[in-house]
Amino acid sequence: MSDLQLMTYFVVGATFVLYIFIAIKARASTTGEFYVAGKGVHPVLNGMATGADWMSAASFISMAGLIAFKGYDASVYLMGWTGGYCLLAMLLAPYLRKYGKYTVPEFIGDRYYSQFARVVAVICLIVASLTYVIGQMKGIGVAFSRFLEIPFNYGLFIGMGIVFIYAVLGGMKGVTYTQIAQYCVLIFAYTVPAIFISLQLTGNPIPQIGLGSTMTGNDMYMLDKLDLVLKDLGFAAYTAQKGSTINMFLLTLSLMIGTAGLPHVITRFFTVPKVKDARSSAGWALVFIAILYTTAPAVGAMARFNLMETIQADSIGSDTSQNLEYDKRPSWFINWEKTGLLKFEDKNGDGRIQYVGDKAANEMVKVDRDIMVLANPEIAKLPNWVIALVAAGGIAAALSTAAGLLLAISSAISHDIIKGIIAKNIDDKTELKAGRIAMAGAIGVAGYLGLHPPGFAAQVVALAFGLAASSIFPALMMGIFVKRVNNIGAVCGMLAGLGTTLVYIFWFKGWLFLPGTAMAPDNAAHWLLGISPGSFGAVGAAINFAVALTVSGLTKPPPEHIQELVEHIRIPSGVGAPQEH
Repeated sequence: MSDLQLMTYFVVGATFVLYIFIAIKARASTTGEFYVAGKGVHPVLNGMATGADWMSAASFISMAGLIAFKGYDASVYLMGWTGGYCLLAMLLAPYLRKYGKYTVPEFIGDRYYSQFARVVAVICLIVASLTYVIGQMKGIGVAFSRFLEIPFNYGLFIGMGIVFIYAVLGGMKGVTYTQIAQYCVLIFAYTVPAIFISLQLTGNPIPQIGLGSTMTGNDMYMLDKLDLVLKDLGFAAYTAQKGSTINMFLLTLSLMIGTAGLPHVITRFFTVPKVKDARSSAGWALVFIAILYTTAPAVGAMARFNLMETIQADSIGSDTSQNLEYDKRPSWFINWEKTGLLKFEDKNGDGRIQYVGDKAANEMVKVDRDIMVLANPEIAKLPNWVIALVAAGGIAAALSTAAGLLLAISSAISHDIIKGIIAKNIDDKTELKAGRIAMAGAIGVAGYLGLHPPGFAAQVVALAFGLAASSIFPALMMGIFVKRVNNIGAVCGMLAGLGTTLVYIFWFKGWLFLPGTAMAPDNAAHWLLGISPGSFGAVGAAINFAVALTVSGLTKPPPEHIQELVEHIRIPSGVGAPQEH
């Protein structure tokens, strides 16, 4: 066993012991602790747990990978995800916490005075959350497969087992305190290698500043150098816009409102004692999230630069016949080849690696974008403890969000369907057991889907955000701010928004086409008005709003007590009733 593998086992194993110990110590004994941690979490701690819940495998593992390969175009993920969190903090979290129930479907069922609306909300939640958790399972598999040096499938199964132990046992209470530990691990694991690599390349220990600095021993700025390297090899410039403006705008908007509609993040604000604490914990979460999100652009750019420099070290600025010999490839290359996520094919038989923009000549036939953050410390030849720390951080990010998502699915099934509709008289103990069984089932389904993901982790997550944007967000917004929207309008809106978005995704991802059809649907040339499947959530949300408002306007208004409920939710605690005008 190599020193690196031994160090990885030690660091990752130590974090697992910590997570499971916390889960056992904070084991949920009541439904209140299982669903909302007894509503007793301190705002700062809740902010940290929210940060871990929020910063998934897509943020830790995949986002910087997307930035590394897409460059300027990947900035939409930074703007969309962080901007959406601001929307959530200002427009939804305080009002939902004041209402004080356990789940998002419960609020929708009560606000729209309809059990059917509650069931539709559960369906929307499960579709969005399951799609999201596929991305986490992909991240878990990538991390485990490399650092345990096992096939991707086995890595995924191990991750499923870890999630099962601490999420099923601890519920929201255990998950909350486990996520606080996971945040500390993941943020330390993300920033330490970034500082090392920034120092190596630019001499500046602050990655955010290093990204805009000149190279060490060179007057050329790092981004200019990266542009030059890529253009010399036939790739598009790193800082150039490559996609259409309308698609970038809609993807940003879709990610923003999808963020604000994510049930597992919204549920975090039900865990604090007071409405004021919900606002406070949202502010703290934004601070904790910003640490990673301002570092990600530097990590992405530096990872791409190191990759190109390593593989094409002898070819940049010279004859491509001097490319790196395959037999002399570095150890990190060999290690990632074992996972199947990095593949080389010697197309011209010269025994050298040619990584160029021309697809026909490109011998790097597969460079999975999800490996970039995890491979970056190895490529940069950082110490083993740093590489092991990144492995622990990537796994912590994936596990923390997977647990939150699975808890949202579990509570929707046990609390909203079983307790709310099927068997209203069951006791707490039976409901708690149903919740744990539902979570175990969700882990199994998510693991199976994670074996065959429809894209990179961040791409899959973007689809989940689109589904949340088109279904849950509009229902919550209108439920809080538009008294006139009734149950028929809300249900029609959710079904229309979710339905059109699902059809668009399935159609243009090729899942509605039979094998062997001539059309290649997942291609910008075939998209409606150049709108990608990941960007369509914003259009689905607009359809949801339009249908709900139109149908509500043509049907009876909500009952008086429902309109009073909406007024009550919007008025801060301690303020008198609104004056009549």
